Amino acid sequence: MGSTSDVGRRDLIKRSAALGLITVPAMSALSACASGGDDDPKKVDKGKKSAKNPLAVNESAALDVVIFDGGFGQQYAKDAEAEYAKAFPKTKGKVKHAATQKIQTVLQPRFNGGTPPDLVDNSGAEQMDMGTLVAKNQLTDLTPLLDAPSLDDPNKTVRETLRPGVVEMGQFDGKPVWILYYAYTVYGVWYSKSNLAKLDAEYPETWDDMLKVCEKAKKKGIAGWTYPGKFPYYLPFSLYPFIAKIGGREVLDSIDNLEANAWKHPAVKAAFEAYYELYKKGYILRGTPGLTHIESQTAWNQGKALFIPNGSWVENEAKKTTPKDFQMAVAAPSSLDKSDKMPFGTLWASGGEPFIVPKSAKNPEGGMELLRIMLGEKSTKNFIKQVSSLSSLNGGTEGLSLPPGLASAQEALTKAGKNVVNPRLQDWYVTLEKQQIGVGALGEMMAGRMTPAEAIKKCQKFADDTAKDDAVKKYKHV
Repeated sequence: MGSTSDVGRRDLIKRSAALGLITVPAMSALSACASGGDDDPKKVDKGKKSAKNPLAVNESAALDVVIFDGGFGQQYAKDAEAEYAKAFPKTKGKVKHAATQKIQTVLQPRFNGGTPPDLVDNSGAEQMDMGTLVAKNQLTDLTPLLDAPSLDDPNKTVRETLRPGVVEMGQFDGKPVWILYYAYTVYGVWYSKSNLAKLDAEYPETWDDMLKVCEKAKKKGIAGWTYPGKFPYYLPFSLYPFIAKIGGREVLDSIDNLEANAWKHPAVKAAFEAYYELYKKGYILRGTPGLTHIESQTAWNQGKALFIPNGSWVENEAKKTTPKDFQMAVAAPSSLDKSDKMPFGTLWASGGEPFIVPKSAKNPEGGMELLRIMLGEKSTKNFIKQVSSLSSLNGGTEGLSLPPGLASAQEALTKAGKNVVNPRLQDWYVTLEKQQIGVGALGEMMAGRMTPAEAIKKCQKFADDTAKDDAVKKYKHV
């Protein structure tokens, strides 16, 4: 996810769409895309399969890669592409690299024309809808990659080297794996240990203490919270695990499953009312509803607010404005009260930065091989050092000195243990999650333009409409 593009008119269109004022064409346009099989004349011939080339990559074919230029930047991908060219010297000068924040705008015409890239980092505000891509048969099954020998240990498959849950996240229906989430993201409430220390405070483990810390900050002219008001789908990064903590992970599962009245669960009501209290008591940084992700992070870095909901890409994305003594950290949501179903420490952590190999790619084997290289220890360590984030490789931190935020994320994961939740709404129903629930309900509530009850009603209506829409393929937790 990470970064997004900030175009005023587009934001207005998104907000209008979320509020039901206008209709924005969904990704169903992809149904017109060309899709080719192994005998597609547009595809390059496969190479010779060997121990060094288990995916039978054509060793002289060009490779076309498009990376989302967000919180992780693009250098890590360029470095992996250089490793690809070393492995296949005849491809030198033939690896085409492009980066953009406008994934859908740039790539939808290419998908529709049957000329997509070989590998895509499908992320950001203009992320193509994963559920639609899968439903319209636009993606290559990555099972051959997962079953191939890993780069560093031929006795282990790529699948066997991944963190728990990563493979399952790429599955929508049955066994095929359509997406490889390269980063491993820890979501939660991010804060500065040094700024809390200046208030003689520590991270509040209960909601009552959260309000006390915010009140203490307010008296010093500091806001308790800020968030990307223009992209309020960041709010669920701490709100969803808060809901799970209060009512149990099954509450999030029922929301993901688009069940009737799922949003009306008492845990949702309690969580919404708690967050709304931040607005009501004046603990939200003034002007937050108009801030982009970068602007809210910068204000947070400047000490104008104590807490911000975010993912672990923030350490790299905000590094230009982060003071040296900031001591960035992340924590799980505070406990609401003693009746919470899950313990303090419950947080959201999951695969992030979704990579896909389009069905109509000319060189799908090359796209998968680049992913295999990226999941090697060398590329993983390079990624960790460059962007302060874990990768989906289960390891890769050995011998590295981790920056404060990433070290804190590791600690939070350890503390959570089995109490890690993974809401799928943002993967299965992108428009519902980002534009409707995010902008149309949560953004309106936190700006004071909608009460918690109204926001819940709105969320349920958006979910019900999606459930009734035959054009939207449905997915469920098994």
